[in-house]
Amino acid sequence: MIDQKLVDKAFEALEFSHSPYSNFKVGACVETFDGRFFFGTNIENASYGGTICAERNAINNAVSHGEREFKTLYLMTSSDEICYPCNLCKQTFLEFFDKDVMFNIMTKNGKMEILSFEKVMNTTFTKEDLV
Repeated sequence: MIDQKLVDKAFEALEFSHSPYSNFKVGACVETFDGRFFFGTNIENASYGGTICAERNAINNAVSHGEREFKTLYLMTSSDEICYPCNLCKQTFLEFFDKDVMFNIMTKNGKMEILSFEKVMNTTFTKEDLV
């Protein structure tokens, strides 16, 4: 089931993206079991290695507020095609998500996939996704 409030928060986070080098905007919103939500955006850095993904920013935001149990992650990109999380984000998912967390992965133009934890962990993010 899609929660429009969380779609809107992911879109809002997407608009806050700081991506002057790749122009690849990403917004994310995590939902806790008690109905709280925390969002994050990708923040690029000229050193590239200092870039932080939207997914990790959303999770770090929630953890910084004492949350440790998550229900859903909404992820939106500025791409025309569905793009999946990178491996750094997947490592963070392994740290903080149970296997029952659901992922709603969207594009700004309305394409969407709803994936289980297991399916997300078997996806890839490649250089072709940045085109």
